[in-house]
Amino acid sequence: MWLPRISSTAVTVLLLAQTAILLFLVSWPRPPSPVGGKERVHVLVLSSWRSGSSFVGQLFSQHPDVFYLMEPAWHVWTTLSQGSAPALHMAVRDLVRSVFLCDMDVFDAYLPWRRNLSDLFQFAVSRALCSPPACTAFPRGAISSDTVCKPLCGRRPFGVAQEACRSYSHVVLKEVRFFNLQVLYPLLNDPALNLRIVHLVRDPRAVLRSREQTAKALARDNGIVLGTNGTWVESDPGLRVVREVCRSHVRIAEAATRKPPPFLRGRYRLVRFEDLARAPLPEIRELYDFAGLSLTPQLEAWIHNSTHGSGPGARREAFKTSSRNALNVSQAWRHALPFAKIRRVQELCAGALQLLGYRAVASEAEQRDLSVDLVQPLGTSSFSWASSTAAHPRP
Repeated sequence: MWLPRISSTAVTVLLLAQTAILLFLVSWPRPPSPVGGKERVHVLVLSSWRSGSSFVGQLFSQHPDVFYLMEPAWHVWTTLSQGSAPALHMAVRDLVRSVFLCDMDVFDAYLPWRRNLSDLFQFAVSRALCSPPACTAFPRGAISSDTVCKPLCGRRPFGVAQEACRSYSHVVLKEVRFFNLQVLYPLLNDPALNLRIVHLVRDPRAVLRSREQTAKALARDNGIVLGTNGTWVESDPGLRVVREVCRSHVRIAEAATRKPPPFLRGRYRLVRFEDLARAPLPEIRELYDFAGLSLTPQLEAWIHNSTHGSGPGARREAFKTSSRNALNVSQAWRHALPFAKIRRVQELCAGALQLLGYRAVASEAEQRDLSVDLVQPLGTSSFSWASSTAAHPRP
């Protein structure tokens, strides 16, 4: 596939310009509060590809108090695909900040001048963009469906996204394009934001199994992770991307739990996909409480149906949230991957397995034996305050 080449000089100039804009905007007064007069809450779901983040994103998206967008920084990586993940961190951060503040003009650099909702990445998975004031496909408090929303709302003018965003008490973004926590410190210190971070992780062995099912769709992102200057990477026999993902989770978790800066205290929560799969409602209640949300009866029924389906889900549903058996999904890798590959992942991700509470297997027999529990309790000394549901102090 031919892609336009963007010089490294142009990328550097753009990043410097965006940084200057960010520093200028930080001095601006706070944006108006949402309807009801309460301070708007901003939540960043920080994860990596194939870690259950689409499901967690929907847990927020379907909530009637939430304006949600799935991976808005996809547009940054698509436009500046010759960059590397660290080089694009500032551009991603600046876009995320603007969207948190409901300033959708930030997409001017990444979308055509004449645009509508369908130009926004995965717009239809956002319930807020499928209901008033953005669109009338669903009543504002109803559970939405992207398959219904897409044809009905795609031609709506892009400006309705900004109007909708400003009418909600919570703005939640899901992102897979941050590889350390320090790049987010300016947002945590930003007086215009009330930011909380949900760090979603998953057993790297399960991540590998899911990645292998969606290799083509991840080829461009793989190239950026590996810094290939625009070359797409579909085949990765050395598991280099998985190794980088594991390293990033270790960097983020260690920064948040081992001598964290004071402004992070009470504003970071580590969530394991496996814990959500085992006890969805208790885990989700705590997650909502952390974000300042309440679990409604309608959401409780939807969550039960979404996590108690008949199977692991079809391959064509890899990037969708459908009714599946969440526990089966979390364990599927134990029968799907050869032990030699499992052993290699365990070598490359030993630090992540240990820190995040995943037990390694010593043999194929142990791998296949589902009575052997491989998800261990997280160390209370490392994560006690990070899981706190108490008040969330501002910096």
